[in-house]
Amino acid sequence: MHLIDWIIILLYFAISLTIGLMYSKKAGGSTENFFLSGRKLSWWLAGISMVATTFAADTPLAVTELVGQNGIAGNWLWWNMLIGGMLTTFFFARLWRRANILTDIEFIELRYSGKPAAALRGFKAIYMGIFMNTIIMGWVNLAMIKILIGMFPEYVNSSNALYFVGGCMLITAIYSAVSGLWGVAVTDAFQFILAMAGCIILAVIVVNQPQIGGIAGLQEKLPEWAMRFTPEITADVSVSSVGGILAMSVSTFLAFIGIQWWASWYPGADPGGGGYIAQRMMGAKDEKNSLYATLFFQIAHYCIRPWPWIIVGLCALVLYPDLSQADKGLGFVKAMNDFLPPGLKGLLLAAFLAAYMSTIATHLNWGTSYFINDFYKRFLNKNKSEKHYVTVAKLMTIVFMFLSIIVTTQMTTISGVWSFVIECGAGLGLVLILRWFWWRVNAVSEIVATITPFIVYAVLYFGKFDVKFPNTLYIIVPITTITWLIATFITKPTEESKLLSFYRQVHPGGIGWKSISSKLSDVVSDTGYYLLFIDWVAGIVLVYSFLFGLGKIIFGNYTIGFLFLLVGFAAAMLIRRNFNKAGWETIN
Repeated sequence: MHLIDWIIILLYFAISLTIGLMYSKKAGGSTENFFLSGRKLSWWLAGISMVATTFAADTPLAVTELVGQNGIAGNWLWWNMLIGGMLTTFFFARLWRRANILTDIEFIELRYSGKPAAALRGFKAIYMGIFMNTIIMGWVNLAMIKILIGMFPEYVNSSNALYFVGGCMLITAIYSAVSGLWGVAVTDAFQFILAMAGCIILAVIVVNQPQIGGIAGLQEKLPEWAMRFTPEITADVSVSSVGGILAMSVSTFLAFIGIQWWASWYPGADPGGGGYIAQRMMGAKDEKNSLYATLFFQIAHYCIRPWPWIIVGLCALVLYPDLSQADKGLGFVKAMNDFLPPGLKGLLLAAFLAAYMSTIATHLNWGTSYFINDFYKRFLNKNKSEKHYVTVAKLMTIVFMFLSIIVTTQMTTISGVWSFVIECGAGLGLVLILRWFWWRVNAVSEIVATITPFIVYAVLYFGKFDVKFPNTLYIIVPITTITWLIATFITKPTEESKLLSFYRQVHPGGIGWKSISSKLSDVVSDTGYYLLFIDWVAGIVLVYSFLFGLGKIIFGNYTIGFLFLLVGFAAAMLIRRNFNKAGWETIN
Protein backbone atom coordinates (compact mmCIF):
# COMPACT_ATOMS: atom_id res chain seq x y z
CA MET A 1 0.00 0.00 0.00
CA HIS A 2 1.28 3.44 -0.99
CA LEU A 3 0.36 6.94 0.14
CA ILE A 4 -2.09 7.34 -2.74
CA ASP A 5 -3.92 4.18 -1.61
CA TRP A 6 -4.37 5.53 1.91
CA ILE A 7 -5.55 8.90 0.56
CA ILE A 8 -8.21 7.14 -1.54
CA ILE A 9 -9.39 5.11 1.46
CA LEU A 10 -9.55 8.19 3.72
CA LEU A 11 -11.40 10.07 0.98
CA TYR A 12 -13.91 7.21 0.76
CA PHE A 13 -14.57 7.36 4.51
CA ALA A 14 -14.94 11.15 4.37
CA ILE A 15 -17.45 11.02 1.50
CA SER A 16 -19.52 8.26 3.14
CA LEU A 17 -19.67 10.10 6.45
CA THR A 18 -20.45 13.43 4.76
CA ILE A 19 -23.35 11.95 2.78
CA GLY A 20 -24.77 10.44 5.95
CA LEU A 21 -24.52 13.70 7.87
CA MET A 22 -26.14 15.63 5.01
CA TYR A 23 -29.35 13.67 5.53
CA SER A 24 -29.48 13.99 9.31
CA LYS A 25 -32.32 16.53 9.25
CA LYS A 26 -34.49 14.36 7.00
CA ALA A 27 -34.18 11.43 9.41
CA GLY A 28 -35.53 13.29 12.42
CA GLY A 29 -39.11 14.00 13.32
CA SER A 30 -40.69 10.58 12.96
CA THR A 31 -39.96 6.87 12.82
CA GLU A 32 -41.38 6.87 9.28
CA ASN A 33 -38.64 9.28 8.23
CA PHE A 34 -35.96 7.37 10.14
CA PHE A 35 -36.86 3.85 9.00
CA LEU A 36 -38.60 4.45 5.63
CA SER A 37 -37.19 7.76 4.33
CA GLY A 38 -40.63 9.30 4.73
CA ARG A 39 -41.85 6.89 2.00
CA LYS A 40 -40.20 9.12 -0.62
CA LEU A 41 -37.61 6.81 -2.21
CA SER A 42 -37.57 6.80 -6.01
CA TRP A 43 -37.43 3.42 -7.73
CA TRP A 44 -33.78 3.71 -8.78
CA LEU A 45 -32.56 4.70 -5.31
CA ALA A 46 -34.60 2.00 -3.57
CA GLY A 47 -33.45 -0.56 -6.15
CA ILE A 48 -29.77 0.34 -5.89
CA SER A 49 -30.05 0.21 -2.10
CA MET A 50 -31.45 -3.34 -2.35
CA VAL A 51 -28.58 -4.42 -4.60
CA ALA A 52 -25.94 -2.72 -2.45
CA THR A 53 -27.23 -4.39 0.70
CA THR A 54 -26.99 -7.88 -0.83
CA PHE A 55 -23.47 -7.05 -2.10
CA ALA A 56 -21.55 -7.79 1.09
CA ALA A 57 -17.77 -7.88 1.46
CA ASP A 58 -17.75 -11.67 1.20
CA THR A 59 -19.95 -11.86 -1.94
CA PRO A 60 -17.13 -11.62 -4.55
CA LEU A 61 -15.15 -14.19 -2.56
CA ALA A 62 -18.16 -16.52 -2.38
CA VAL A 63 -18.73 -16.32 -6.15
CA THR A 64 -14.99 -16.83 -6.77
CA GLU A 65 -15.16 -19.93 -4.58
CA LEU A 66 -18.19 -21.30 -6.45
CA VAL A 67 -16.45 -20.74 -9.79
CA GLY A 68 -13.22 -22.24 -8.50
CA GLN A 69 -14.97 -25.39 -7.34
CA ASN A 70 -17.55 -25.94 -10.11
CA GLY A 71 -16.97 -23.40 -12.87
CA ILE A 72 -19.53 -20.84 -14.01
CA ALA A 73 -22.33 -23.38 -13.43
CA GLY A 74 -21.55 -23.32 -9.71
CA ASN A 75 -23.50 -20.06 -9.52
CA TRP A 76 -26.76 -21.95 -10.00
CA LEU A 77 -26.70 -22.48 -6.25
CA TRP A 78 -27.93 -18.87 -6.04
CA TRP A 79 -29.15 -18.15 -9.58
CA ASN A 80 -32.13 -20.46 -8.91
CA MET A 81 -33.45 -17.92 -6.40
CA LEU A 82 -34.51 -15.60 -9.23
CA ILE A 83 -37.81 -17.50 -9.57
CA GLY A 84 -38.90 -16.44 -6.09
CA GLY A 85 -37.47 -12.97 -6.57
CA MET A 86 -39.64 -12.37 -9.63
CA LEU A 87 -42.68 -13.70 -7.77
CA THR A 88 -42.04 -11.04 -5.12
CA THR A 89 -41.61 -8.38 -7.80
CA PHE A 90 -44.93 -8.80 -9.57
CA PHE A 91 -47.22 -10.20 -6.87
CA PHE A 92 -46.03 -8.57 -3.65
CA ALA A 93 -44.03 -5.34 -4.17
CA ARG A 94 -47.19 -3.25 -4.67
CA LEU A 95 -48.97 -4.92 -1.76
CA TRP A 96 -46.15 -4.18 0.68
CA ARG A 97 -46.29 -0.50 -0.28
CA ARG A 98 -50.08 -0.46 -0.11
CA ALA A 99 -50.12 -1.97 3.39
CA ASN A 100 -48.71 1.34 4.70
CA ILE A 101 -46.86 -0.28 7.61
CA LEU A 102 -43.43 0.50 9.05
CA THR A 103 -41.94 -3.02 9.12
CA ASP A 104 -42.84 -6.37 7.61
CA ILE A 105 -43.31 -7.74 11.14
CA GLU A 106 -46.01 -5.12 11.77
CA PHE A 107 -47.93 -6.91 9.00
CA ILE A 108 -48.67 -9.70 11.51
CA GLU A 109 -51.10 -7.56 13.52
CA LEU A 110 -52.41 -5.84 10.40
CA ARG A 111 -53.47 -9.27 9.08
CA TYR A 112 -54.09 -11.40 12.20
CA SER A 113 -55.95 -10.82 15.47
CA GLY A 114 -55.77 -11.77 19.12
CA LYS A 115 -53.02 -12.84 21.50
CA PRO A 116 -51.39 -15.27 19.03
CA ALA A 117 -50.78 -12.36 16.65
CA ALA A 118 -49.28 -10.19 19.38
CA ALA A 119 -47.08 -13.05 20.61
CA LEU A 120 -45.87 -13.81 17.08
CA ARG A 121 -45.05 -10.16 16.43
CA GLY A 122 -43.10 -9.80 19.67
CA PHE A 123 -41.21 -13.06 19.13
CA LYS A 124 -40.21 -12.17 15.57
CA ALA A 125 -39.10 -8.69 16.63
CA ILE A 126 -36.58 -10.19 19.05
CA TYR A 127 -35.64 -13.27 17.02
CA MET A 128 -35.14 -11.39 13.75
CA GLY A 129 -34.17 -7.97 15.05
CA ILE A 130 -31.60 -9.07 17.61
CA PHE A 131 -30.70 -12.76 17.31
CA MET A 132 -30.65 -13.30 13.54
CA ASN A 133 -29.54 -9.76 12.78
CA THR A 134 -26.46 -9.84 15.01
CA ILE A 135 -25.50 -13.28 13.66
CA ILE A 136 -25.69 -11.97 10.09
CA MET A 137 -23.60 -8.92 11.00
CA GLY A 138 -21.13 -11.20 12.77
CA TRP A 139 -20.80 -13.25 9.57
CA VAL A 140 -20.19 -10.08 7.53
CA ASN A 141 -17.60 -8.96 10.10
CA LEU A 142 -15.80 -12.31 9.83
CA ALA A 143 -15.68 -11.97 6.05
CA MET A 144 -14.16 -8.49 6.31
CA ILE A 145 -11.60 -9.77 8.81
CA LYS A 146 -10.63 -12.52 6.36
CA ILE A 147 -10.18 -9.95 3.59
CA LEU A 148 -8.04 -7.62 5.72
CA ILE A 149 -5.79 -10.45 6.89
CA GLY A 150 -5.42 -11.62 3.30
CA MET A 151 -4.52 -8.15 2.04
CA PHE A 152 -2.30 -7.01 4.91
CA PRO A 153 -0.74 -10.10 6.50
CA GLU A 154 2.19 -8.02 7.74
CA TYR A 155 -0.09 -5.61 9.64
CA VAL A 156 -3.37 -7.42 10.32
CA ASN A 157 -3.77 -10.73 12.12
CA SER A 158 -6.47 -12.62 13.98
CA SER A 159 -5.68 -10.81 17.23
CA ASN A 160 -6.06 -7.23 15.98
CA ALA A 161 -8.30 -7.51 12.90
CA LEU A 162 -11.48 -6.90 14.88
CA TYR A 163 -10.18 -3.46 15.92
CA PHE A 164 -9.93 -2.40 12.27
CA VAL A 165 -13.36 -3.82 11.46
CA GLY A 166 -14.79 -2.23 14.60
CA GLY A 167 -13.53 1.16 13.44
CA CYS A 168 -15.30 0.75 10.08
CA MET A 169 -18.42 -0.35 11.88
CA LEU A 170 -18.34 2.67 14.20
CA ILE A 171 -18.26 5.06 11.23
CA THR A 172 -21.14 3.13 9.67
CA ALA A 173 -23.13 3.18 12.91
CA ILE A 174 -22.62 6.95 13.26
CA TYR A 175 -24.04 7.87 9.87
CA SER A 176 -26.78 5.22 10.19
CA ALA A 177 -27.83 6.56 13.59
CA VAL A 178 -27.71 10.18 12.47
CA SER A 179 -29.35 9.91 9.05
CA GLY A 180 -31.66 6.87 9.16
CA LEU A 181 -32.69 5.14 5.94
CA TRP A 182 -32.22 8.32 3.89
CA GLY A 183 -28.50 8.37 4.66
CA VAL A 184 -28.23 4.59 4.33
CA ALA A 185 -29.91 4.57 0.89
CA VAL A 186 -27.91 7.46 -0.57
CA THR A 187 -24.58 6.13 0.74
CA ASP A 188 -25.64 2.73 -0.63
CA ALA A 189 -25.85 4.27 -4.11
CA PHE A 190 -22.37 5.80 -3.81
CA GLN A 191 -20.91 2.65 -2.29
CA PHE A 192 -22.47 0.33 -4.88
CA ILE A 193 -21.12 2.36 -7.81
CA LEU A 194 -17.67 2.41 -6.18
CA ALA A 195 -17.75 -1.32 -5.39
CA MET A 196 -18.83 -2.32 -8.91
CA ALA A 197 -16.31 0.02 -10.56
CA GLY A 198 -13.54 -1.50 -8.46
CA CYS A 199 -14.53 -5.07 -9.33
CA ILE A 200 -14.79 -4.29 -13.06
CA ILE A 201 -11.34 -2.65 -13.03
CA LEU A 202 -9.87 -5.68 -11.25
CA ALA A 203 -11.45 -8.09 -13.77
CA VAL A 204 -10.10 -6.11 -16.74
CA ILE A 205 -6.58 -5.88 -15.29
CA VAL A 206 -6.35 -9.54 -14.24
CA VAL A 207 -7.75 -11.03 -17.46
CA ASN A 208 -5.23 -9.01 -19.49
CA GLN A 209 -2.20 -10.25 -17.56
CA PRO A 210 0.38 -12.13 -19.68
CA GLN A 211 -0.31 -15.30 -17.68
CA ILE A 212 -3.94 -15.15 -18.87
CA GLY A 213 -3.73 -13.58 -22.33
CA GLY A 214 -7.13 -11.92 -22.46
CA ILE A 215 -10.53 -13.61 -22.80
CA ALA A 216 -9.32 -15.84 -25.64
CA GLY A 217 -6.28 -16.95 -23.66
CA LEU A 218 -8.44 -17.60 -20.60
CA GLN A 219 -10.71 -19.93 -22.56
CA GLU A 220 -7.72 -21.79 -24.01
CA LYS A 221 -6.20 -22.36 -20.57
CA LEU A 222 -9.36 -23.56 -18.84
CA PRO A 223 -11.03 -26.97 -19.15
CA GLU A 224 -14.38 -27.11 -20.92
CA TRP A 225 -16.32 -27.75 -17.71
CA ALA A 226 -15.25 -24.42 -16.20
CA MET A 227 -16.90 -22.45 -19.03
CA ARG A 228 -20.29 -24.19 -19.01
CA PHE A 229 -23.23 -22.04 -17.96
CA THR A 230 -25.52 -24.86 -16.80
CA PRO A 231 -25.05 -27.73 -14.34
CA GLU A 232 -24.91 -31.40 -15.28
CA ILE A 233 -28.14 -33.22 -14.41
CA THR A 234 -27.43 -36.82 -13.43
CA ALA A 235 -29.43 -39.75 -12.11
CA ASP A 236 -26.70 -40.55 -9.55
CA VAL A 237 -27.62 -38.88 -6.26
CA SER A 238 -24.11 -39.42 -4.85
CA VAL A 239 -22.35 -37.34 -7.52
CA SER A 240 -21.71 -33.63 -6.79
CA SER A 241 -19.49 -32.89 -9.79
CA VAL A 242 -18.73 -34.38 -13.20
CA GLY A 243 -15.27 -33.49 -14.46
CA GLY A 244 -15.33 -30.45 -12.18
CA ILE A 245 -18.67 -29.02 -13.32
CA LEU A 246 -21.48 -28.73 -10.79
CA ALA A 247 -23.62 -31.85 -10.99
CA MET A 248 -27.10 -32.24 -9.57
CA SER A 249 -29.21 -35.33 -9.29
CA VAL A 250 -32.69 -35.02 -10.76
CA SER A 251 -34.14 -34.85 -7.25
CA THR A 252 -31.69 -32.12 -6.21
CA PHE A 253 -32.42 -30.11 -9.35
CA LEU A 254 -36.18 -30.36 -8.78
CA ALA A 255 -35.75 -29.40 -5.11
CA PHE A 256 -33.97 -26.19 -6.10
CA ILE A 257 -36.14 -25.29 -9.09
CA GLY A 258 -39.47 -26.64 -7.90
CA ILE A 259 -39.50 -26.27 -4.10
CA GLN A 260 -36.85 -24.12 -2.43
CA TRP A 261 -37.74 -20.74 -3.95
CA TRP A 262 -41.32 -20.79 -2.61
CA ALA A 263 -41.10 -23.11 0.40
CA SER A 264 -37.99 -21.99 2.30
CA TRP A 265 -37.51 -18.83 4.29
CA TYR A 266 -34.04 -17.35 4.50
CA PRO A 267 -32.89 -13.80 5.36
CA GLY A 268 -33.02 -11.40 2.44
CA ALA A 269 -34.91 -13.80 0.17
CA ASP A 270 -38.20 -14.35 1.96
CA PRO A 271 -40.96 -15.88 -0.20
CA GLY A 272 -43.33 -13.01 -0.84
CA GLY A 273 -40.76 -10.46 0.21
CA GLY A 274 -39.75 -9.33 3.67
CA GLY A 275 -36.85 -8.00 5.69
CA TYR A 276 -34.74 -5.18 4.29
CA ILE A 277 -36.09 -5.81 0.76
CA ALA A 278 -39.63 -5.13 2.00
CA GLN A 279 -38.28 -2.10 3.90
CA ARG A 280 -37.24 -0.54 0.57
CA MET A 281 -40.57 -1.47 -1.03
CA MET A 282 -42.45 0.21 1.82
CA GLY A 283 -40.16 3.25 1.62
CA ALA A 284 -40.85 3.82 -2.08
CA LYS A 285 -42.88 6.83 -3.26
CA ASP A 286 -45.79 4.73 -4.48
CA GLU A 287 -46.74 1.28 -5.73
CA LYS A 288 -45.23 1.83 -9.17
CA ASN A 289 -41.88 2.88 -7.71
CA SER A 290 -42.02 -0.10 -5.35
CA LEU A 291 -42.48 -2.57 -8.21
CA TYR A 292 -39.91 -0.90 -10.48
CA ALA A 293 -37.37 -0.85 -7.64
CA THR A 294 -37.79 -4.57 -7.05
CA LEU A 295 -37.61 -5.33 -10.79
CA PHE A 296 -34.43 -3.27 -11.10
CA PHE A 297 -33.01 -5.14 -8.11
CA GLN A 298 -33.61 -8.53 -9.74
CA ILE A 299 -31.97 -7.41 -13.00
CA ALA A 300 -28.95 -5.79 -11.33
CA HIS A 301 -28.55 -8.57 -8.76
CA TYR A 302 -28.39 -11.39 -11.30
CA CYS A 303 -27.23 -9.72 -14.56
CA ILE A 304 -24.92 -6.81 -13.71
CA ARG A 305 -23.11 -7.83 -10.53
CA PRO A 306 -21.72 -11.33 -11.05
CA TRP A 307 -19.71 -11.21 -14.29
CA PRO A 308 -16.66 -9.28 -12.99
CA TRP A 309 -16.47 -11.71 -10.06
CA ILE A 310 -16.87 -14.72 -12.35
CA ILE A 311 -14.06 -13.52 -14.61
CA VAL A 312 -11.71 -13.05 -11.65
CA GLY A 313 -12.75 -16.48 -10.36
CA LEU A 314 -11.92 -18.10 -13.71
CA CYS A 315 -8.57 -16.28 -13.84
CA ALA A 316 -7.82 -17.48 -10.31
CA LEU A 317 -8.20 -21.08 -11.53
CA VAL A 318 -5.31 -20.43 -13.92
CA LEU A 319 -3.20 -18.20 -11.65
CA TYR A 320 -3.57 -20.12 -8.38
CA PRO A 321 -4.19 -23.79 -9.24
CA ASP A 322 -2.77 -24.97 -5.91
CA LEU A 323 -5.44 -23.30 -3.76
CA SER A 324 -7.45 -25.89 -1.86
CA GLN A 325 -11.17 -26.26 -2.53
CA ALA A 326 -11.97 -24.48 0.73
CA ASP A 327 -9.64 -21.56 -0.10
CA LYS A 328 -10.72 -20.96 -3.71
CA GLY A 329 -12.40 -17.72 -2.65
CA LEU A 330 -9.05 -16.26 -1.60
CA GLY A 331 -8.10 -16.15 -5.28
CA PHE A 332 -9.95 -12.84 -5.48
CA VAL A 333 -7.88 -11.25 -2.70
CA LYS A 334 -4.65 -12.73 -4.08
CA ALA A 335 -5.38 -11.23 -7.50
CA MET A 336 -5.89 -7.83 -5.88
CA ASN A 337 -2.58 -8.08 -4.06
CA ASP A 338 -0.60 -9.40 -7.01
CA PHE A 339 -1.79 -7.29 -9.94
CA LEU A 340 -3.19 -3.94 -8.82
CA PRO A 341 -0.86 -0.93 -9.07
CA PRO A 342 -0.68 1.84 -6.42
CA GLY A 343 -3.92 3.79 -6.30
CA LEU A 344 -6.05 0.99 -7.67
CA LYS A 345 -5.24 -1.22 -4.69
CA GLY A 346 -6.62 1.52 -2.45
CA LEU A 347 -9.65 1.82 -4.72
CA LEU A 348 -10.36 -1.92 -4.47
CA LEU A 349 -10.00 -1.90 -0.70
CA ALA A 350 -12.39 1.06 -0.63
CA ALA A 351 -14.73 -1.01 -2.82
CA PHE A 352 -14.66 -3.85 -0.28
CA LEU A 353 -15.23 -1.38 2.54
CA ALA A 354 -18.17 0.03 0.58
CA ALA A 355 -19.69 -3.43 0.16
CA TYR A 356 -19.16 -4.15 3.84
CA MET A 357 -20.51 -0.84 5.12
CA SER A 358 -23.61 -0.80 2.91
CA THR A 359 -24.62 -4.21 4.29
CA ILE A 360 -23.88 -3.28 7.91
CA ALA A 361 -25.72 0.06 7.60
CA THR A 362 -28.85 -1.68 6.37
CA HIS A 363 -28.78 -4.31 9.09
CA LEU A 364 -28.31 -1.70 11.81
CA ASN A 365 -31.27 0.35 10.57
CA TRP A 366 -33.45 -2.65 9.75
CA GLY A 367 -32.79 -4.48 13.03
CA THR A 368 -33.44 -1.31 15.01
CA SER A 369 -36.76 -0.83 13.19
CA TYR A 370 -37.92 -4.23 14.44
CA PHE A 371 -36.87 -3.55 18.01
CA ILE A 372 -38.42 -0.07 18.17
CA ASN A 373 -41.62 -0.53 16.17
CA ASP A 374 -42.50 -4.13 16.96
CA PHE A 375 -41.25 -4.57 20.52
CA TYR A 376 -40.35 -1.35 22.35
CA LYS A 377 -43.21 0.78 21.01
CA ARG A 378 -45.69 -2.10 20.86
CA PHE A 379 -45.08 -3.74 24.24
CA LEU A 380 -42.76 -1.71 26.49
CA ASN A 381 -43.37 2.00 26.05
CA LYS A 382 -46.54 2.93 24.23
CA ASN A 383 -47.91 6.39 23.41
CA LYS A 384 -44.64 8.32 23.51
CA SER A 385 -43.80 11.07 21.05
CA GLU A 386 -42.23 10.30 17.68
CA LYS A 387 -39.18 12.28 18.76
CA HIS A 388 -38.76 9.90 21.71
CA TYR A 389 -38.85 6.81 19.49
CA VAL A 390 -36.37 8.32 17.01
CA THR A 391 -33.98 9.14 19.87
CA VAL A 392 -34.20 5.59 21.22
CA ALA A 393 -33.72 4.25 17.67
CA LYS A 394 -30.48 6.22 17.32
CA LEU A 395 -29.21 4.85 20.63
CA MET A 396 -30.19 1.28 19.73
CA THR A 397 -28.31 1.57 16.43
CA ILE A 398 -25.11 2.03 18.44
CA VAL A 399 -26.11 -0.76 20.86
CA PHE A 400 -26.67 -3.17 17.96
CA MET A 401 -23.23 -2.30 16.64
CA PHE A 402 -21.60 -3.35 19.92
CA LEU A 403 -23.77 -6.47 20.15
CA SER A 404 -22.63 -7.60 16.70
CA ILE A 405 -18.98 -7.08 17.66
CA ILE A 406 -19.51 -9.23 20.77
CA VAL A 407 -21.15 -11.93 18.64
CA THR A 408 -18.24 -11.77 16.18
CA THR A 409 -15.76 -12.56 18.96
CA GLN A 410 -17.66 -15.80 19.65
CA MET A 411 -17.81 -16.97 16.04
CA THR A 412 -15.38 -19.02 14.01
CA THR A 413 -17.71 -20.11 11.22
CA ILE A 414 -21.31 -19.52 10.24
CA SER A 415 -21.63 -22.16 7.53
CA GLY A 416 -23.16 -24.77 9.83
CA VAL A 417 -25.54 -22.26 11.38
CA TRP A 418 -26.45 -20.91 7.94
CA SER A 419 -27.43 -24.29 6.49
CA PHE A 420 -29.37 -24.97 9.70
CA VAL A 421 -31.35 -21.73 9.26
CA ILE A 422 -32.19 -22.53 5.62
CA GLU A 423 -33.50 -26.01 6.41
CA CYS A 424 -35.38 -24.81 9.47
CA GLY A 425 -37.26 -22.30 7.33
CA ALA A 426 -38.50 -24.99 4.93
CA GLY A 427 -42.28 -25.01 4.71
CA LEU A 428 -42.82 -21.54 6.17
CA GLY A 429 -42.67 -19.90 2.75
CA LEU A 430 -46.10 -21.08 1.63
CA VAL A 431 -47.75 -19.43 4.63
CA LEU A 432 -45.88 -16.17 3.96
CA ILE A 433 -47.30 -16.24 0.42
CA LEU A 434 -50.85 -17.42 1.13
CA ARG A 435 -51.48 -15.04 4.04
CA TRP A 436 -51.89 -12.29 1.40
CA PHE A 437 -54.35 -14.27 -0.74
CA TRP A 438 -56.39 -16.54 1.55
CA TRP A 439 -58.46 -15.20 4.42
CA ARG A 440 -58.41 -18.49 6.38
CA VAL A 441 -54.66 -18.33 7.18
CA ASN A 442 -54.34 -17.13 10.79
CA ALA A 443 -51.63 -16.40 13.33
CA VAL A 444 -51.59 -20.01 14.51
CA SER A 445 -50.91 -21.11 10.92
CA GLU A 446 -47.75 -19.01 10.84
CA ILE A 447 -46.66 -20.04 14.35
CA VAL A 448 -47.02 -23.75 13.52
CA ALA A 449 -45.26 -23.29 10.17
CA THR A 450 -42.40 -21.57 12.00
CA ILE A 451 -41.97 -24.26 14.66
CA THR A 452 -42.60 -27.49 12.70
CA PRO A 453 -39.49 -27.35 10.46
CA PHE A 454 -37.27 -27.16 13.56
CA ILE A 455 -38.87 -30.32 14.95
CA VAL A 456 -38.66 -32.26 11.67
CA TYR A 457 -35.06 -31.13 11.18
CA ALA A 458 -34.17 -32.34 14.69
CA VAL A 459 -35.75 -35.75 14.01
CA LEU A 460 -33.83 -36.10 10.73
CA TYR A 461 -30.56 -34.94 12.28
CA PHE A 462 -30.59 -36.75 15.60
CA GLY A 463 -32.32 -39.79 14.12
CA LYS A 464 -29.28 -40.23 11.85
CA PHE A 465 -31.40 -40.41 8.71
CA ASP A 466 -29.22 -40.44 5.62
CA VAL A 467 -30.91 -37.51 3.88
CA LYS A 468 -28.94 -34.42 2.93
CA PHE A 469 -29.94 -30.93 1.84
CA PRO A 470 -31.72 -30.10 -0.44
CA ASN A 471 -33.40 -33.53 -0.52
CA THR A 472 -34.49 -32.89 3.08
CA LEU A 473 -37.01 -30.46 1.54
CA TYR A 474 -39.01 -33.43 0.23
CA ILE A 475 -39.62 -34.43 3.86
CA ILE A 476 -39.71 -31.13 5.78
CA VAL A 477 -41.95 -29.18 3.39
CA PRO A 478 -44.85 -31.70 3.11
CA ILE A 479 -44.89 -32.39 6.86
CA THR A 480 -44.82 -28.68 7.67
CA THR A 481 -47.54 -27.91 5.12
CA ILE A 482 -49.88 -30.65 6.36
CA THR A 483 -49.29 -29.61 9.98
CA TRP A 484 -50.04 -25.91 9.50
CA LEU A 485 -53.10 -26.68 7.38
CA ILE A 486 -54.48 -28.92 10.14
CA ALA A 487 -53.73 -26.22 12.71
CA THR A 488 -55.49 -23.66 10.53
CA PHE A 489 -58.74 -25.60 10.31
CA ILE A 490 -58.92 -26.68 13.96
CA THR A 491 -58.39 -23.14 15.29
CA LYS A 492 -60.60 -20.08 15.07
CA PRO A 493 -60.16 -17.87 12.03
CA THR A 494 -58.95 -14.30 12.33
CA GLU A 495 -61.66 -11.97 13.63
CA GLU A 496 -63.85 -10.72 10.81
CA SER A 497 -63.36 -7.07 11.77
CA LYS A 498 -59.60 -7.51 11.33
CA LEU A 499 -60.05 -9.25 7.97
CA LEU A 500 -62.36 -6.48 6.78
CA SER A 501 -59.95 -3.72 7.81
CA PHE A 502 -57.02 -5.57 6.21
CA TYR A 503 -58.91 -6.07 2.96
CA ARG A 504 -60.03 -2.46 2.86
CA GLN A 505 -56.39 -1.41 3.21
CA VAL A 506 -54.72 -3.93 0.86
CA HIS A 507 -57.60 -5.37 -1.29
CA PRO A 508 -55.45 -8.10 -2.93
CA GLY A 509 -58.45 -9.68 -4.70
CA GLY A 510 -58.66 -13.30 -5.81
CA ILE A 511 -60.93 -16.21 -4.93
CA GLY A 512 -59.29 -16.64 -1.52
CA TRP A 513 -60.94 -13.42 -0.32
CA LYS A 514 -64.39 -13.86 -1.92
CA SER A 515 -66.22 -14.22 1.40
CA ILE A 516 -64.64 -11.01 2.69
CA SER A 517 -64.63 -8.87 -0.46
CA SER A 518 -68.35 -9.57 -0.98
CA LYS A 519 -69.02 -7.59 2.22
CA LEU A 520 -67.05 -4.56 1.00
CA SER A 521 -68.88 -3.48 -2.12
CA ASP A 522 -67.21 -0.05 -2.05
CA VAL A 523 -63.68 -1.51 -2.25
CA VAL A 524 -62.18 -2.11 -5.70
CA SER A 525 -60.34 -5.45 -5.61
CA ASP A 526 -57.22 -6.23 -7.61
CA THR A 527 -57.81 -8.16 -10.82
CA GLY A 528 -55.78 -9.29 -13.80
CA TYR A 529 -53.76 -11.99 -12.10
CA TYR A 530 -53.32 -13.78 -15.40
CA LEU A 531 -51.25 -10.78 -16.54
CA LEU A 532 -49.13 -11.02 -13.39
CA PHE A 533 -48.44 -14.69 -14.09
CA ILE A 534 -47.37 -13.79 -17.63
CA ASP A 535 -45.17 -10.98 -16.29
CA TRP A 536 -43.64 -13.35 -13.73
CA VAL A 537 -42.60 -15.84 -16.41
CA ALA A 538 -41.49 -13.02 -18.72
CA GLY A 539 -39.41 -11.52 -15.91
CA ILE A 540 -37.61 -14.82 -15.36
CA VAL A 541 -36.94 -15.11 -19.11
CA LEU A 542 -35.75 -11.48 -19.21
CA VAL A 543 -33.16 -11.87 -16.45
CA TYR A 544 -31.79 -15.26 -17.50
CA SER A 545 -31.59 -14.06 -21.12
CA PHE A 546 -29.65 -10.93 -20.14
CA LEU A 547 -27.45 -12.94 -17.77
CA PHE A 548 -26.48 -15.52 -20.40
CA GLY A 549 -26.40 -12.96 -23.21
CA LEU A 550 -23.87 -10.76 -21.42
CA GLY A 551 -21.80 -13.83 -20.57
CA LYS A 552 -21.76 -15.08 -24.15
CA ILE A 553 -20.75 -11.63 -25.45
CA ILE A 554 -17.96 -11.34 -22.86
CA PHE A 555 -16.57 -14.68 -24.03
CA GLY A 556 -16.77 -13.71 -27.70
CA ASN A 557 -19.83 -15.71 -28.75
CA TYR A 558 -21.57 -12.65 -30.17
CA THR A 559 -24.28 -14.31 -32.26
CA ILE A 560 -25.72 -16.40 -29.43
CA GLY A 561 -25.15 -13.53 -27.00
CA PHE A 562 -27.19 -11.05 -29.04
CA LEU A 563 -29.90 -13.66 -29.58
CA PHE A 564 -30.19 -14.03 -25.80
CA LEU A 565 -30.37 -10.24 -25.45
CA LEU A 566 -33.05 -10.10 -28.15
CA VAL A 567 -35.16 -12.62 -26.22
CA GLY A 568 -34.63 -10.55 -23.07
CA PHE A 569 -35.75 -7.34 -24.78
CA ALA A 570 -38.83 -9.13 -26.15
CA ALA A 571 -39.71 -10.24 -22.61
CA ALA A 572 -39.22 -6.66 -21.38
CA MET A 573 -41.55 -5.33 -24.08
CA LEU A 574 -44.19 -7.90 -23.10
CA ILE A 575 -43.99 -6.78 -19.47
CA ARG A 576 -44.25 -3.12 -20.54
CA ARG A 577 -47.30 -3.89 -22.68
CA ASN A 578 -48.98 -5.67 -19.78
CA PHE A 579 -48.22 -2.76 -17.45
CA ASN A 580 -49.94 -0.38 -19.86
CA LYS A 581 -52.83 -2.81 -20.34
CA ALA A 582 -53.34 -2.96 -16.58
CA GLY A 583 -53.47 0.85 -16.38
CA TRP A 584 -50.19 1.35 -14.59
CA GLU A 585 -49.73 4.78 -16.13
CA THR A 586 -52.60 6.04 -13.93
CA ILE A 587 -51.04 4.95 -10.63
CA ASN A 588 -49.55 7.79 -8.59
